[in-house]
Amino acid sequence: MTSTNQPFAVPQPDRGTYFEFEVVTINAEGREKSRSLKRARSFCEDLGNGIMLDMVAIPAGEFLMGTADADRDTITQEATRNGIEQKYAETRTSQEMPQHCVKVPEFWMGKFAVTQAQWDRVAALPKIKTNLDADPSNFKGAKRPVEKITWEQAVEFCNRLSCKTGRSYRLPSEAEWEYACRAGTTTPFHFGETITTDLANYNGDYSYGNAPQGESRSQTTEVGIFPANGFGLYDMHGNVYEWCADIWNESYEWAPTDGTAQDIGSELRDPHHVQRVSQLLRGGSWLNCPWICRSAARSKLIRGGYTAVIGFRVLCSVSSTLHR
Repeated sequence: MTSTNQPFAVPQPDRGTYFEFEVVTINAEGREKSRSLKRARSFCEDLGNGIMLDMVAIPAGEFLMGTADADRDTITQEATRNGIEQKYAETRTSQEMPQHCVKVPEFWMGKFAVTQAQWDRVAALPKIKTNLDADPSNFKGAKRPVEKITWEQAVEFCNRLSCKTGRSYRLPSEAEWEYACRAGTTTPFHFGETITTDLANYNGDYSYGNAPQGESRSQTTEVGIFPANGFGLYDMHGNVYEWCADIWNESYEWAPTDGTAQDIGSELRDPHHVQRVSQLLRGGSWLNCPWICRSAARSKLIRGGYTAVIGFRVLCSVSSTLHR
């Protein structure tokens, strides 16, 4: 990949264009149950040099966020079956509670996690606050997701993209992320009650429910090679964790119900806690067992942390793209 400071095109999207995709659902044993053709609206941000950033329209709606109390024991048992210590599993599951209703407005979301080619183009734009390495990833490939990205760097990417396009790009809130991941489903995965490595990139040495073990690729894969969810988004389970806008909270006790991000975390609410800000991560990665890759699963890392399992995808507000 070659970085360039040459400006890229600024399209003027209206209501977007439609694209078609297949949605796969599976049964509790991991076998395909149905396959249907759907379509969604999208627009493409032209980053130049043939590199496009595809944004998908996510309709407004409401959903139950998190894990229901009735499912607590089942979720915890799945974790311990995957080799996670009982106490830790119980703590992690409680962090997905209480389940609560959230109303989410319409927005645009990246069809894929940000790729290395897209990162390279935006990293060449003028600095706003944070330096960006044009090629930070451990697993190289223009169509693979960029990884080894800190939260601050992901925010810088969004800010540079916003400045260049005149549209408002940012990281999604975790409520927006989970709503987009579920795409109307209430099962642990948008594919159904379980998941297989034919459908996502995670650690196939482990399984979920009655599904079999699968392939353990031990690296990222190119974006979009697995089936989409019902909204037309790809790789929401596994491949790379995705940064969210929210500061970490130990539960949903203070969670907003309008889809916005939490900007005060439990680490700051507790006066006895060492005040170190952690940010939300969603989706799991190629390294994780499927339990970590569920729609409701939550993880965290300090803002300056980065590893080869962490990337991000962007969100764009409807008001900044429509009827321009």
